[in-house]
Amino acid sequence: MEATARWKYARITPTRARMIANIIRGKNLGQAFEILQMVPQKGSRFWKKVVDSAMANLKVKREGEVDPDVLYIKEIWADKGPVLKRWIPRAQGRATRIEHRTSHLNVIVAEE
Repeated sequence: MEATARWKYARITPTRARMIANIIRGKNLGQAFEILQMVPQKGSRFWKKVVDSAMANLKVKREGEVDPDVLYIKEIWADKGPVLKRWIPRAQGRATRIEHRTSHLNVIVAEE
């Protein structure tokens, strides 16, 4: 049985999100949560919430408790989301564009 979770418009660049996704891809959820706790990057907080949500979705599907050590991350990926464009003033009347990139984070969790 599988369950999915998606976080759309997450305020993290896709490149930074993919770094963490590559670390936990294919791991069981017990290992993944340990890794996400120890990794100091910002993306680990985002992925921890998404993986936790996927596990909760599987609980609802099965209508009962789920052991995290039996589950593993079947698929995990980060897609590019829309870019928020802002302007910041600079010297001599100029302006520079600031781009805040967003991501769509996706996880599929399955039983071994």
